[in-house]
Amino acid sequence: MAATTERFTALDVFRGMTICFMIIVNAPGSGANVWSPLDHAPWIGFTPTDLVFPSFLFAVGNALSFSKKKFETDAAFIGKIFKRTVIIFLLGHLMYWFPFFHREAGSWVFNPLSHTRIMGVLQRIALCYFFGALIVHYCSQKTAVIISVLLLIGYWAFLIFCGEPGKEYTMLGNAGTRLDIVLMGNNHLYHDKGGPIAFDPEGLLSTMTAIVNVIGGYLAGAFIQRKGKNYESIARLFMCGVLLIAASLFWAQFFPIAKKLWTSSFTLLTIGIDLLLLGFMVFAIEIKKVKSSTNFFLIFGRNSLAIYLLSELLLTVFQTIWVKPQLSFYDWINQAFYQKIFPGAFGTLVFALCYMMLCWLVAYLLDKKKIYIKI
Repeated sequence: MAATTERFTALDVFRGMTICFMIIVNAPGSGANVWSPLDHAPWIGFTPTDLVFPSFLFAVGNALSFSKKKFETDAAFIGKIFKRTVIIFLLGHLMYWFPFFHREAGSWVFNPLSHTRIMGVLQRIALCYFFGALIVHYCSQKTAVIISVLLLIGYWAFLIFCGEPGKEYTMLGNAGTRLDIVLMGNNHLYHDKGGPIAFDPEGLLSTMTAIVNVIGGYLAGAFIQRKGKNYESIARLFMCGVLLIAASLFWAQFFPIAKKLWTSSFTLLTIGIDLLLLGFMVFAIEIKKVKSSTNFFLIFGRNSLAIYLLSELLLTVFQTIWVKPQLSFYDWINQAFYQKIFPGAFGTLVFALCYMMLCWLVAYLLDKKKIYIKI
């Protein structure tokens, strides 16, 4: 079958689903233990939440498979991806700096740049997009696969040979943390709950393996365009997905699955699961023509970056505004409403779903007015 640039609804729905679930897992409510599927694995291990971020990178790769041929010259291509990378990275940096002030001893104090986190979710997306786009644009698909293998094995080697002996896979002993502290400094890393321990789950070194998620998404998107929406395509997506999951579980015996380290086994596992999900969605949406509820996710996907930024900034506003001293609006609404009606972990889930629907409403209004914010 000849190659096609036809847009597949399944790929667009997949991207919208990742945004939807990113919002849910980033706003899990308060006042009780988080509903366990909405929480990341504490270190080694895997939860449904751990799949969300790599799936978004996979979706970025899908989008690259459609945009690759849109550039007439290499200069236009480099200019476009460099511009997008810088804007996304800076948006991520500003997002962590926001709201630029914090309360201290009853007064507002400016958040200095010297203590602002450099890396983060959008920053990792920007870097993975940049390097992933360069690889798939200038290299053949076979070469892209070889580079992916080298990145996965190279990252493993870095952790083994450059980490603290006996603590290669620990939070403070792994080579990634040591590199981040040297290059960016302790004050520019992520501190969980404002604590003294500096560890960035979106650090520089582990971005190596995250790039492979983008390449995996690109290869899947290019394959579907080349082979079309048929049973053979679905079967191959399923077979590749199962093989990658099996390879991940085998590798995990030596290199454990850990999202916060973004281990190579974690990368293979998430790409494998995404291939299975994508294959199922192509089957349901493109072949069986199941269209119910697809528009819900398409609305998220059409303004994915803008809605993600809104969800993070609005959440920060909720946590910054005080209803009374030491009680933020975020905690108050959970204590006064959600935890009273839905006590315990279920209440945190209900809050997350309601917050996601609030963001969806904004996305719906933008879509209704044909406003699409692109970079």
